[in-house]
Amino acid sequence: MSLDPSSDRPSSDRPLYRQIADQLRDAIARGEYPPGSQLPSEVALMERLGHARGTVRQALGVLRTEGLLVTEPGRGVFVRERPPIRRTPDRYIRSARQPDHGPYHAEVTRQGQTPRQRLLQVGPVPAPADVADRLGIEEGEQVLVRRHVLMMGDEPVQIGNSYFPYDLAKDSRIAKDVRIPGGAHAELEDALGHALEYFVEDIMCRMPTGEEAELLGLGSGEPVFRLIYTAYDEQDVPVEVFDAVLVGARHILSYRIPAHP
Repeated sequence: MSLDPSSDRPSSDRPLYRQIADQLRDAIARGEYPPGSQLPSEVALMERLGHARGTVRQALGVLRTEGLLVTEPGRGVFVRERPPIRRTPDRYIRSARQPDHGPYHAEVTRQGQTPRQRLLQVGPVPAPADVADRLGIEEGEQVLVRRHVLMMGDEPVQIGNSYFPYDLAKDSRIAKDVRIPGGAHAELEDALGHALEYFVEDIMCRMPTGEEAELLGLGSGEPVFRLIYTAYDEQDVPVEVFDAVLVGARHILSYRIPAHP
């Protein structure tokens, strides 16, 4: 795409910063700026394109929000090296589970990336209203939470809060500040005898809270997915509610939907 002249009356009705973002996006797609490469500085882009710094900065902000660019303070703007995580329902299938790790680790590893996680909190908490509703208990009733920040390499990509009925999990490794081999699903099934039967998953898009933006290293204007699932056992009893905040630009939510029942 060619840019409009730097005049007060551009020929396109698209804002000029979006035209610049389109051109840079196309250049990245063509391989002119491969993954990991550094973009020209704002000053160099201003001189090349003939537009003000604020316009160039807005264009770079669009591509950062889309997940194409990352800014490294003191170094510059770079094309993101890691592709988004493709999150599929296959992550819940028992056969896809790894003996020593949970679904996130298995899924990210299969995609050739390096998963990491940081455990923030383990212990009893009052059930939030939406968690209580999904577990079929009263709001404020005691539940166990395991709260993580999940990372791809050194980059935080998700905050995950797993809630469990207190009486169910209180004497298991779920209640301890330890890594659980195979993840909490393996503990539910193998140690607690609750074979998982199905999951109900809801997904919403919104802007992050201040705390979420800080934990995930997000800048202004970067959206997130809020994903909540409820795990049910073979007796149709809810045994876990997972409430997660996913960086929108770092995830592709992929579903295979059959055309026949």
